Amino acid sequence: MVTGVIKNKVDKIWTDIWAGGITNPLTVIEQLTYLMFIRSLDEKELETEEFENMTGEKMDKIFPQSPAGQAMRWSKFKNNDPREIYNVISQRVFPAIKNLKNGHLPDFDDKGELIEIPNDTDQKEGQNETAFARYMSDAMFLIPTPQVLQKIITGLEDLYEHDIADLDMQGDLYEYMLDKLSTAGQNGQFRTPKHIREMMVALLQPTPQDIICDPACGTASFLVSAAEYIRKHCEDSMTSEDWEHFAGPMFTGFDTDRTMLRISAMNLMLHSITHPEIDYKDSVSKQNQIHDKFTLCLANPPFKGTVDAESIHDNLKAVTNTKKTELLFLALFLRMLQKGGRCACIVPDGVLFGSSKAHKAIRKELVENHQLQAVISMPSGVFKPYAGVSTAVLVFTKTGAGGTENVWFYDMKADGFSLDDKRTSIAENDIPDIIERFHSLTKCPADSTYHEGILPQSADADSPLNEGARARTEQSFLVPKAEIAGNDYDLSINKYKKVEYVPVEYPSTAEIMADLHELEMEVAAGLAELEGML
Repeated sequence: MVTGVIKNKVDKIWTDIWAGGITNPLTVIEQLTYLMFIRSLDEKELETEEFENMTGEKMDKIFPQSPAGQAMRWSKFKNNDPREIYNVISQRVFPAIKNLKNGHLPDFDDKGELIEIPNDTDQKEGQNETAFARYMSDAMFLIPTPQVLQKIITGLEDLYEHDIADLDMQGDLYEYMLDKLSTAGQNGQFRTPKHIREMMVALLQPTPQDIICDPACGTASFLVSAAEYIRKHCEDSMTSEDWEHFAGPMFTGFDTDRTMLRISAMNLMLHSITHPEIDYKDSVSKQNQIHDKFTLCLANPPFKGTVDAESIHDNLKAVTNTKKTELLFLALFLRMLQKGGRCACIVPDGVLFGSSKAHKAIRKELVENHQLQAVISMPSGVFKPYAGVSTAVLVFTKTGAGGTENVWFYDMKADGFSLDDKRTSIAENDIPDIIERFHSLTKCPADSTYHEGILPQSADADSPLNEGARARTEQSFLVPKAEIAGNDYDLSINKYKKVEYVPVEYPSTAEIMADLHELEMEVAAGLAELEGML
């Protein structure tokens, strides 16, 4: 957990960078990412050396064994003169990590020129290359002065030596820094709050055997949340094959911003996912040919964006003929999932009730040809302070053969934080109830015959989690598919929710006037008493 002390230390580092002239939060995180990565390479090398000393077995090294190569290690230069540190990082270490290949850093000749590492012809190109290294070619080192760099290194060292005990803590630290990305992109993409991501992951309950994708990954936060869930619930039972799958093949993410790809790769590396499939790809374009591959999709795709109609993949337009990204991504999830694969995604409210042909087509596709399980309406303050958009979470399973009988609606009114720009912690929180009730649907299914007095065999009529028995005035309830189809596949909760109006009885006019006269007399008596005291 990131405590107040750790937050203060991170904020101090952040302030030092800002004082140096770097004010863009994304750039700040990117520069810190490079330094954290440089340090992590040396940590890994130290572990390798320790293993060698214990076993006597020779291991592959990251750093060249030459004096120039060893001088690039964090542990070797961190206590040097600031100007020397700056020269080593800017002229040696940073160019070296941009050319990292097969897990090895290149060496430098006597003239200080980088010696290129030849590609290993016995291995597929990039097979042993980390996702972070793949996107370093256009990276720039922007720390302005040796003094600023020394402050950052001193601050990071303090954190690592006194506050960061393990990978979980390191990941939490990175999450705190990512929280400072409080601006939405021009296409409406923005970072999803951690507790909302964790709710969505808990709804799907990923396992070590899953293959998980976020085709609009940004900082890879959904993939990280899925990884944390698996480690928390399955770590003790995972086999060596499961851990190998976890280290990379399990997680796939796409984005069209190379800076975000670098950050997402680092975010995953800090959570023990060393070789994820993080690619530069416009997910809804013809560039993306993936289909029937993943078992889970978790995403908050960009809202408000449109794409070039010529570049959109034809099989997406066949489902919903539109240029709106929020609709195209729903069609994309269905294409990329295996049969039986599940998705939890965030959509703007307009997707639920939009009247265009494309809006109706994608809703009909979900309801009629697949299994739409849940529509969780979230309050508009969830994404504050940087967006006030009203959103919902859709949960569905790809079947290709229908399966929707009832759709579960939930009206989330509180998420554990105030709904203003400050987003301070509060006691009211519907998320635990959402997770419990959603999973009760599989344990205690309700069908349309319940209202005729016939209960499903596994249902308990007296259970507070029996969703089939809940009225439309409750916070959650089930709606039959036929009713949704009769409403043009409208999925907005207000279409089905019933408001219970309680009549209010007001006192008569005579009673109100009598009360006013009584108050007037009390005021007059009070004034008289006050005058007598003067």
